[in-house]
Amino acid sequence: MAFDPEHRLVVSVVPGKRTEDKVHQLVRDFKERTGGRLMNLLTSDEYPAYQTAIFEAYGVAKEVPRTGRPGRPRKPVKVLPKKLQYATVHKERENGRVVKVTTRVVFGTLTAVLAALALSLVSKVVNTVFIERHNGSDRNRNRRKVRKTCCFSKDWPVHEAMTYFTMYSYNFCWPVRTLRVKVAKKKYQQRTPAMAAGLTDHIWSIQEWATYPVIKRIRDA
Repeated sequence: MAFDPEHRLVVSVVPGKRTEDKVHQLVRDFKERTGGRLMNLLTSDEYPAYQTAIFEAYGVAKEVPRTGRPGRPRKPVKVLPKKLQYATVHKERENGRVVKVTTRVVFGTLTAVLAALALSLVSKVVNTVFIERHNGSDRNRNRRKVRKTCCFSKDWPVHEAMTYFTMYSYNFCWPVRTLRVKVAKKKYQQRTPAMAAGLTDHIWSIQEWATYPVIKRIRDA
């Protein structure tokens, strides 16, 4: 899952076991949903496939200057945009508890990453705590994912469909306490992630969300 921590918004979901192929699907889908814009900062754990997937998705071909020597010109090479910043989190555990957390800048520079963190409204350190917290919320909303439960899915397509349903309906139908804004003395307006991100101006009901018209895009073969 790709998650926007400032608005608590689920941006992209690819159900299934975390594999290299799934990670590439996720990064490509995230890039498409965000219009190819570069985020201030991308973070993840140290699963190696993320680095490769981000490079493949965001890298652009750059022509190699001619050397003036005989022979065929070199093929264009893929390079990342200078403004792309990506850092990872590594956690060391003892007896099931986290005892040490270290971070590493993978793409970009430490100075640029620190500048991105300074602009963040939710955190001043590289971390994955927001997506981990959302995993707990998702298990609360989807009983099929609760540990040691008899409500587990017996059929993969149903589990996949339920994952999409709970993940994306959360954006529009689930008010998040930390997103509320004060409108008067001792009075707050509840907001969903979609409201915080400016995608809607009200809390949707499940019926409104489930029956909202969807325009399917037809891609050329």
